[in-house]
Amino acid sequence: MNGSGSGRGRKIVLWRHGQTAWNLERRFQGSTDIELTETGVGQARRAARLLASLQPDAIVASDLRRAAATAQELASVTGLDVAHDSALRETYAGAWQGLTHEEIIGQYGEQYAAWKRGEPVRRGGGELETEVADRAAPVVLEYAGKLPDAGTLVVVSHGGTIRTTIGRLLGLEAHHWEGLGGLSNCCWSVLGEGARGWRLLEHNAGTLPEPVLGDDD
Repeated sequence: MNGSGSGRGRKIVLWRHGQTAWNLERRFQGSTDIELTETGVGQARRAARLLASLQPDAIVASDLRRAAATAQELASVTGLDVAHDSALRETYAGAWQGLTHEEIIGQYGEQYAAWKRGEPVRRGGGELETEVADRAAPVVLEYAGKLPDAGTLVVVSHGGTIRTTIGRLLGLEAHHWEGLGGLSNCCWSVLGEGARGWRLLEHNAGTLPEPVLGDDD
């Protein structure tokens, strides 16, 4: 899954959605469909102006509202249509969803610690990180495969899903994925196509360093 190695020079921009109320409350969202705050919409609008300068060829987004609304800001300035795919949703985390960071540590401390150690954990009885990559990475590669030479795809998704997808596309073993730090709201990472597959060119770009507020912190 490391790209074609054909040297076509394509780029994939993986863009995390803007701020939500649950991000501010450090409440685990997972696949819960939470809207952007006014601040989140403003973040998306600002980031969209920067990303538009990359002259993207296509946009694909998670169908959850926080990602779809973020993607729409880029669509508005580029004139591109947005494709939506449920495979780009955030990790389903069962009983963890809706709990604050402190509540998760209090109720599921061992599970949380095992996850942070890089062990395969069904957080809250939900998906494994490898299962998230199994559903999301092929969609990203499918859309990247439709790009022209030197084309750019923008993928609008969620912190955990983006991190696992980057790990998969780089060919990293799953227990190393935690080595990729989380993304701040409305920041992005860039993968470029090299002779031996996909390479990480930028990570958590788009702003001065801000705290990572979300499921992946």
